[in-house]
Amino acid sequence: MKTSISRVSAVATVAVAVLAFAAPGAARAADFPPLAPLPPVPVPADNPMTPEKVALGKMLFWDSRLGGDASTPCVACHMPNLGWGDSGEISRGYPGTQHWRNSQTVLNSGHYNKLFWEGNVTSLEAQAPAAAGGNVAGNGDASMMEMRLRFIPEYVERFKQVFGTPWPRITHAWKAIAAFERTLNSDPAKVPFDRYVKGDKSALNESQVRGMTVFNGKGNCIQCHNGPLGSDQKFHALGVPENEVFRTEPLFQITHRWEHYQKGVSQERYRSADIDQGYYFVTKNPRDIGKFRTPGLRELTHTAPYMHSGIFYTLDEVVDFYDQGGGDAANKSPLLKPLGLTDEEKADLVAFLESLSMEEPLLMDPPKLPPYAPLKAGKQENK
Repeated sequence: MKTSISRVSAVATVAVAVLAFAAPGAARAADFPPLAPLPPVPVPADNPMTPEKVALGKMLFWDSRLGGDASTPCVACHMPNLGWGDSGEISRGYPGTQHWRNSQTVLNSGHYNKLFWEGNVTSLEAQAPAAAGGNVAGNGDASMMEMRLRFIPEYVERFKQVFGTPWPRITHAWKAIAAFERTLNSDPAKVPFDRYVKGDKSALNESQVRGMTVFNGKGNCIQCHNGPLGSDQKFHALGVPENEVFRTEPLFQITHRWEHYQKGVSQERYRSADIDQGYYFVTKNPRDIGKFRTPGLRELTHTAPYMHSGIFYTLDEVVDFYDQGGGDAANKSPLLKPLGLTDEEKADLVAFLESLSMEEPLLMDPPKLPPYAPLKAGKQENK
């Protein structure tokens, strides 16, 4: 009970610290969960964290054998030196194909309740196989990937140690990867904003403090980018422009049309597919066309470009987009309105957004991966 009271008190202190500098929009900002340091990452009861599981998950995250032709491991699209994304406008895609959305960072991904831009999975355990098996992502067959693991003696021993099974199972591989991904989080000691709300008033400069006021007030960013992640985890249509490559490059057009087909839209909608319909693919509700999950604001300085189409390379471009009230969309959010920010307010807002990132990126050396080996004569699998 003492721990719970302490945490509640800490959150309240953070809220006061943030809102105290948002006088022009304090009443509005008070209606939303304030930005705050991230709490401990939630861990599902059916996949507890252990050092051995995390170590196994790290190996599998780097291992290209969890994929179709052993060319596309998780790390291919989530590289540590590129903000745990791939720095491209649109993710690279499986060889011979082309992806159709920007690769989101896996940093802090354990805090989301829905993953991918359209929120079609609800856990990291479900995210991993969707990426490894997705036809324009990893393109791996589950049974083939599992069999590969069974011909790697070190993995056989590690899976036995971690999961208690005589042979690796692909579902356990996804659990190990999820456990590893839950360790990839912002370090509050390296995030200026987090240090500021915890009492270090020198952590933010004057421009960043003014930017926090804009964020909570005139900019009204807090209405969607709130809570510790800086995301309401809801879905909004902003009118973000589609990437030009979908009008000019055949491989992108093939994927765009195929995605509509395999996500089960009507034939009429498939035949006239011209935009990424986002959350509609999950709900099939026309009111959700063009909506995407609000991305978090943490680690923005390390994770450009931005938006599902990778259309903006700088935070200045993002702020300009919101300042003009977003773009054109059939279901455009009524929350988007022209802001009338001055050049100084825009610069201050960008400075504040940068304070939500670690001052140095989270880097990590790749693990040493074990080799294949033939099964010993007479040894049988216990399935």
